[in-house]
Amino acid sequence: MSRAKKPFLFKQFQIFHDECAMKVGTDGVLIGAWVEVINAKIVLDIGTGTGLMAIMMAQKSAGARIDAIDIDSAAYHQALKNVDLCQWKDRIRIYNQSVQDFTSQQTAFQYDRIVCNPPFFNAGTASNISNRQIARHTNTLSYDDLIDAVCKLLSFNGKFSLVLPRLEGLEFQKIAIAKGLYLTRLTEVQSKKDKPVERLLMEFQREAQQMVKSQLVIQYEGRNDWTPDYIALTKDFYLKM
Repeated sequence: MSRAKKPFLFKQFQIFHDECAMKVGTDGVLIGAWVEVINAKIVLDIGTGTGLMAIMMAQKSAGARIDAIDIDSAAYHQALKNVDLCQWKDRIRIYNQSVQDFTSQQTAFQYDRIVCNPPFFNAGTASNISNRQIARHTNTLSYDDLIDAVCKLLSFNGKFSLVLPRLEGLEFQKIAIAKGLYLTRLTEVQSKKDKPVERLLMEFQREAQQMVKSQLVIQYEGRNDWTPDYIALTKDFYLKM
């Protein structure tokens, strides 16, 4: 098997990402490990890519059904393959649709949890690779459209979780609040202690309440010298944690 076609191995599943524009990365694992799915019965993964977060949600939950959508055909077929190889395949359904089309077809369906590793680059920094552009840029999924979809699909007591770079995350918070979603849990992520905050892990709910805020440093100075907090967060998934 060529290097490009080798799967990324996790403790309980594997992810092939040779046909998908966006490969397995830290952001997807971070938000997948961070989101809480206790007591969730129905979970939605928006922009599933390889299917990584959908499979992580299935591993973390006790019998929850997982719906996952992606507009990109290559990602859709890659996710189908990965889901078919995992032990929770009977609980995961993949849809090849845009968020907008998926939402328009739902009339009364409400999700307990919605998770997303959304695109964040604006059109001015677009890549020349079309499917990678779709995966990484807001051209096809603006923050307004994403929040509108969540407002329609999230149950009254449901939770919506996502990861974004710091500046984009602050922008997203303003739009979400204006549309009736309130930030209730926030983790600021630093790659190293002396580095600035690079990522925000955010959880939104329909009702405002006191926000729970924390910090996460991924590693010390040495390569792969992970901090105890990062190990505790990801040890159920990463093979060598």
